[in-house]
Amino acid sequence: MDPTFYRTPADAMAAPAEQLAYVVGLDPAHKKEEAIFVVDLDRSSSSYGRVIHATKVPAGSELHHFGWNACSSALKHEGHDATNLQRRYLLVPALRSSNIFVVDTAPDPRRPSLVKTIPAAALASQAGYSRPHTVHCGPSGVFVTCLGSGGATASDDGNGPGGIALLDHDSFDVVRAWETQRGPQHFHYDAWWHLNRNTLVSSEWGSPAMFEDGLVPELLLANKYGHALHFWDLGRGRHVQRIDLGEEHQMVLEVRPSHDPEATWGFVGVVVSTADLSGSIWRWYLDEEESDEGKRWKLEKVITIPAQKVDDASSLPPLLQPFGGAVPPIITDIDLSVDDRYLYVSCWVTGELKQYDVSDPKHPKETGSVRLGGVFDPAAHPSRPDQPLGGGPQMVEVSRDGRRIYFTNSLYSSWDDQFYPKGVGAWMAKADVLPGGGLKVDKDFFLSDGDFKGLRVHQIRLQGGDASTDSYCYRSATRANI
Repeated sequence: MDPTFYRTPADAMAAPAEQLAYVVGLDPAHKKEEAIFVVDLDRSSSSYGRVIHATKVPAGSELHHFGWNACSSALKHEGHDATNLQRRYLLVPALRSSNIFVVDTAPDPRRPSLVKTIPAAALASQAGYSRPHTVHCGPSGVFVTCLGSGGATASDDGNGPGGIALLDHDSFDVVRAWETQRGPQHFHYDAWWHLNRNTLVSSEWGSPAMFEDGLVPELLLANKYGHALHFWDLGRGRHVQRIDLGEEHQMVLEVRPSHDPEATWGFVGVVVSTADLSGSIWRWYLDEEESDEGKRWKLEKVITIPAQKVDDASSLPPLLQPFGGAVPPIITDIDLSVDDRYLYVSCWVTGELKQYDVSDPKHPKETGSVRLGGVFDPAAHPSRPDQPLGGGPQMVEVSRDGRRIYFTNSLYSSWDDQFYPKGVGAWMAKADVLPGGGLKVDKDFFLSDGDFKGLRVHQIRLQGGDASTDSYCYRSATRANI
């Protein structure tokens, strides 16, 4: 059995540290080939902190998120023999072209190869979807969230309901749409689950017309982007409950359930409030008290990050100038450590990566912060103090042991250009988690523009799994005793 299939979160934390990172690179002009970069993370290696390989894919892809063909949740998948199964293939969706690339990390994980392309036409014809996004290996196949409809007919512009496509675990062929009863859900973005509670949680961004060419200010100010969270019967693909956060809470994005397989809570990030330009983090939980409708899921806001103020609004990007110098944090990613102790929040526009102690998930406490980039007074990396950075902490990945935080700076090509019109560049940095809490940027780890061959970089995946790839089937012993 693959040793990177961990029975418990504690097993994952105790496993050997990551040796490699896989990082997707995209061309904002959609003219050059894009790539999955391999970065050496082995401190004993002569190539530590450097790109050692690039697996190319066609231009026009807009690589964005990606995931493994199999993870620790395979230990409980019915009808799925984990004996010979491996965490081997990376499934890499192209958010713009709607193709999905299958990349084989064997036999040499330092030099993965492209072995299959799932064409957009297959995704449209078999599942009725386009714009594939999040990938998770699940109990009935590989789950791929999709932000658009299939565009299979002349009248379908792709802006119909998004949803989840199921891929075959072994061949990766598109099988069907996962949903059997959609209910009121239309927008889609991210999805994950409480595996032992037969519950999937999904979130909302918007339809392709609302994001592909950039943020549409008129739609944002009219509260037209997604502002709800959805709960589903995982086994049957049936919609169970929709919770509206309030229309001012625009763009409900990354969902991060507790890693404890018996828990019934998690966090979701909201990009911005049109009421005051703040960003926020919400906790969902199952109300154990029975109602006439049975047990119901609930939401509560547990973190608010206010907008910051600059004196000269004219120094800001044109998109932000009408707000009189107020600068929203723009929460674009969150990540929860495997032990559920720390939540990391990227404030992409103010350039901050924040750490919260969520040992008590009802009452998070900020315990650390680092700053790189940002739209005002852009901060430099300590290794290059005279070079202020474009962009800000965006995609965040946490090592299994919770000691290392890796992050990149590109959100989405058209949005990069709106918020950072002087140039976003490309960079990848690392912060170390201090004993007892807190963060410190690692001055010895920094990759930038030339390292990535002129491509911008988005999501990171760590060899052997990371904090946002795996669902666990069994409780850690320490959890069981709480």
